[in-house]
Amino acid sequence: MYGGVGMINISNEMNMKKSSGFTLIELVIVVVILGFLAATAIPKFIDLTEQAKQANIEGMAGGFATGVSLARAQWESEGRPTSNNVNRVDYDGTNFVLTTPPNPNPNTIREGYPTGTAVGNATGENMNNARCIEVWNGIFQQPPTISSVVADLNDVDQNIDYLADTDNNLCVFYLKETLNKNGAGDYTNPGGSQSVGNNFTYNSATSAVIININN
Repeated sequence: MYGGVGMINISNEMNMKKSSGFTLIELVIVVVILGFLAATAIPKFIDLTEQAKQANIEGMAGGFATGVSLARAQWESEGRPTSNNVNRVDYDGTNFVLTTPPNPNPNTIREGYPTGTAVGNATGENMNNARCIEVWNGIFQQPPTISSVVADLNDVDQNIDYLADTDNNLCVFYLKETLNKNGAGDYTNPGGSQSVGNNFTYNSATSAVIININN
């Protein structure tokens, strides 16, 4: 009987020792391991984030260029329709004005590419923010949210993802998340610069779509 009690006491002491927790050395080792993992994993995570932003604008540019080509192809397949001597096409519900070179043709304007929905810019030489957004919304089947007003980017209720601007008749489409911010944390106006943020340009006179990765 006494022997049994002794064995129980010894067992309890061993259990107490086993459940006493980590030693200081063990805690230091854990902290060092976590620090090592953080030092190696965080840069990779940041790099993946930047790659995702680059892939985003590249994917949008590819889809946009495809849409422009499809609009031109539809116009060709329908026999190059015009309205009041201006090239037009109804592309998936959007009645696009397409580039219509003057006569004589300066050879700088290719026929059949979207310039917006307003007749007043058939040459594509007077692109503005509104016309760029018209092309954006007409080309994409489910267009991502876009605005030409920087203040809209800073309004969380509007949930705008892209900014439209112009640079010498080029449409410039920016991924919001790659634009610069001021000291208050608000996005700033890139002013049509192609060297700010991740963006792509569209030249309606030639159909050229060019990607610019700056981040």
